[in-house]
Amino acid sequence: MTRVKRGVAAHKRRKNLLKRTKGFDNRRSTNFVAAREALLHADTYSYRDRRNRKRDQRALWLQRTNAALRENGTTWSKFAGKLKTSGILINRKMLSELAIQAPESFDAFVKALA
Repeated sequence: MTRVKRGVAAHKRRKNLLKRTKGFDNRRSTNFVAAREALLHADTYSYRDRRNRKRDQRALWLQRTNAALRENGTTWSKFAGKLKTSGILINRKMLSELAIQAPESFDAFVKALA
């Protein structure tokens, strides 16, 4: 059986891994063993936080909308109930954008529901 040398493949694998750790601190960006460990954690955090980012955005939309609603003398919970009973389907992101970009329109919308 012929001999297989793995130098090229191993070098390429290590080089690609170290390329992904560019910007990490100290040994974590230059040492293969430390970089591999750092990447395992980084990938876990990035997977988790892609989901948490959606959660954080939704919370931000609610805070912005609630702040605008309180200026109109109501709260998010009361407003959400009125939206549901009136059958209006508008998502939280659009409500937040409307409150920020066009406050006059948002105020008119809130007063129309009241």
